Amino acid sequence: MTNNTIVIATMVLYMGICLTLGLVAWRRTRNLGDFILGGRSLGSWVTALSAQATDMSGWLLMGLPGLAYASGFDGVWLLLGLAVGTWLNWRWIAAPLREATERLSNSLTIPDYLERRFQDDSRALRSLSAVFILVFFVFYTSSGFVAAGRLFESLFGLPYVEAMLWGSIVMLAYTFLGGFLAVSWSDVLQGTLMFVALVMVAVLGVALAGGFTATFERLGSLDATLLDPFMADGGEALGFVGIVSLLGWGLGYAGQPHILARFMAAKSVGHITVARRVAMGWVVIVLVAAVFVGLTGRLVLPEPLVGTDAEKVFIVMSTTFLHPALAGLCLAGIMAAVMSTASAQLLVASSAFTQDFYGSLFRPGASTAELLWAGRLSVLVIALLAFVIALNPDSTVLNLVAWAWAGFGAAFGPTIILSLYDRRTTRNGALAGILVGGMTVILWKQGAALGGLFAIYELVPGFLLSMLTIVIVSRLDKNSATMPA
Repeated sequence: MTNNTIVIATMVLYMGICLTLGLVAWRRTRNLGDFILGGRSLGSWVTALSAQATDMSGWLLMGLPGLAYASGFDGVWLLLGLAVGTWLNWRWIAAPLREATERLSNSLTIPDYLERRFQDDSRALRSLSAVFILVFFVFYTSSGFVAAGRLFESLFGLPYVEAMLWGSIVMLAYTFLGGFLAVSWSDVLQGTLMFVALVMVAVLGVALAGGFTATFERLGSLDATLLDPFMADGGEALGFVGIVSLLGWGLGYAGQPHILARFMAAKSVGHITVARRVAMGWVVIVLVAAVFVGLTGRLVLPEPLVGTDAEKVFIVMSTTFLHPALAGLCLAGIMAAVMSTASAQLLVASSAFTQDFYGSLFRPGASTAELLWAGRLSVLVIALLAFVIALNPDSTVLNLVAWAWAGFGAAFGPTIILSLYDRRTTRNGALAGILVGGMTVILWKQGAALGGLFAIYELVPGFLLSMLTIVIVSRLDKNSATMPA
């Protein structure tokens, strides 16, 4: 058996397990509530691993190592922002949101929750939220297709588009079949696989470089700027804008619907505490490992990786230095990262369409079976749109993720936070905040070429302007801002 055959066999075995999980979940998915939130049945470990595997998409094994490979230790600011943001989200958002969504007529989606929290009979809040979810998730999902395409392109030598097509088929299949349960169950497998793969390759890279001390010495000899957290790619100073931009990623957590859905699906508020501890241990270790994969890749790979190929550093290290069976395991880890996040995103986008447009506005009398199949079919349509966006082979995983992450963080983060902690927040304030946050991200990105403050990551101004808008409009609003019992 050739090395490539062993790698492929390992990948096929992994994807077969995911499909099996989808078929099992099919039998337990009887209505839209099961399809969207799995009947709120997730235990602590499943909640933790599902939330983090969903959070850390293909960018964890491709985008972040690629960033560290290209620019060195400046990625530590991104790592710090993500770790702190993750902890704050688990500590202050998870349990209150779980309790509030169940109390408010068992809200299944974020637009559903916001409409009931602010008693919005006009449906404007639900509709605007659903529009932004659909727009940003199409781009977010496309990042998963790009990552899958790069993986299959490297593994099978296929043209980019064909590689991307085959890489997305299994992910679509088990999401279509089993909905939330299939996605959450597979996330446990995928989160474990991502953890093992990253730690394995990071340890391998450090060992090949001669140990931790030798790694830092050799990096300093190769390029001293690689060890300077204040220096960006190309030896340029990172500066205030660069540091704030990287740290600012942590602001996005409270607004990510695919992560918030895991909190909402926990069995009870009591399961959140254990889940938080598991999640934080997992996320800190994998973030550090991903950075070391990129750093050691600069030292041990025989050929340099240029441009977007830097995001293949994990793939190249796995296939170059590991036994084919272990390499297959690591490449399955990339597929796990891609599948866990993209499938969750497809599911939330499908939920927004089915629950917040189709079932709420157009077919309020639709049967349970009709809504379930509308959800499944919308998965395919949304995936097709994402696939079209991902056709550009020059797209980078990190850039696509960054824009969509900013969109959700700015549009929904401040609204979710204030909906849970500020009784004075009104429906008009929430509506204005979502609109300002989402549009700021869209417009700010267009001005990035101008430099200056426009070079700052669009999530930062979007989040701050959204928060300010909600507070000002709510204070000026004549409507009372009661928090439903």
